Parts: sequence; C-alpha cells; structure tokens
Amino acid sequence: MTAAGAPMRIDFVSDVVCPWCAIGLAALEQALERIGDDVHAQIHFQPFELNPQMPPEGEPTAEHLRRKYGLDDAQLAENQERIRQRGAELGFTFAKGGRSRVVNTFDAHRLLHWAGIEGQQAALKHALLRACFTDDRDVSDHDTLAAIAGSVGLPEDQAREILASDTYAADVRAAEQMFQRSGINAVPAVIINQKHLISGGQPVEVFERALREVAAGPN
Repeated sequence: MTAAGAPMRIDFVSDVVCPWCAIGLAALEQALERIGDDVHAQIHFQPFELNPQMPPEGEPTAEHLRRKYGLDDAQLAENQERIRQRGAELGFTFAKGGRSRVVNTFDAHRLLHWAGIEGQQAALKHALLRACFTDDRDVSDHDTLAAIAGSVGLPEDQAREILASDTYAADVRAAEQMFQRSGINAVPAVIINQKHLISGGQPVEVFERALREVAAGPN
C-alpha cells in the first residue's frame, strides 16, 4: 500500500496549444488541492505536438480546425464556447475570440525541458498556456518565448541562446517518441506513477477519485 503522504509522480503529457490540456491541468491541480497532504505529487510536464508539421508561420485557427476536424462555423463557435465555459468553471480564462492562429510548438517544448532542469517548469507551463489562450500571443515566436521565460524568473538571455540553437531538441524528440511508443496519441494524458493513465480534460472529481485510488492501492 502507498503510505499516506507518500510521493506520487505525475507525468502530464500535453501541448501548449491544446485547450483541453489547459482545462485538464487546472482540474488536476484542483484535485491535488482537495487531496491535500494525503499525497505529495510531483508533476513532470512532458512534450506532445498536436501539429508537428506546422510551418513556422502557422495558420489561422478557424481554417486549421475546419480542415483538421471537418467542423463548420457553427460547430466551431459551439466548441469554443464550451471550452471557454469549462475554463471559467476552473478559473482559467480563454479569450472570448479564441486564438487567432495555430502555431508550431517545438521551441516552446525545448524551453519547458530547460525550465524543468532549472526548477521552473510548472511556472513556465502556466505562463505559456495563459499566453496562448488568454492573451493570444504567438508561442512560436522567439522574442515572445524569451519574454515569457523571463516573466517567470528564467534568464531571458539564456532563453534566447537556447532558442537560437538546437539545444534540447534531441531530448524533446526522445521524450515525444517514448510516449508515442507507449501508446499516447492524444492529450492531455496524465500518467500516475508511470502506470496509471487518465486521458482527457476530466472533471476535478474524476482526477480526485483516481488519485485517491492510486494512493490507496498497491504500487
């Protein structure tokens, strides 16, 4: 049995341009708050690219979603409003007009890998999600990414150096491939203690129940 208050590893596989990842993270964190000291969880943010072939300039969001999912304007508006409401319930603000563009996120994942080494991964993850969905900033632009890194206390000049090179590219690719080989093909994917998978932007209650069951069960 896992002792009360024992460490729990949570791998949160996600993309910074995935609205359901923002929802899932907010719900997961609220579930952990409810559980309190019964578990001591460490969240490791793992890379996943929804659109790995997206060119640097990106493309308009509505155009991208119509092409990728076959949605019409009414369906797009309905989905956007549902996401906005779910976010509001969890305290996360999605801009009323939604994102203007879908962009490539590989460089954002490289910065997240670096932030993990520096102990600032959660702060950077939250800042990137807010930048994308609340403020409609371009999270592929190097100046924007460096500024976001600086806003959470990471050295902005070092962020620029990383972005101008291929630093951590191999690490990110290796992590992406490992999770893909493990069967992760949609996000968010929440993996507890490297064994138990929770898929999707679930409600707080679902995360709380799953976390308590894992904490109470055999390792």
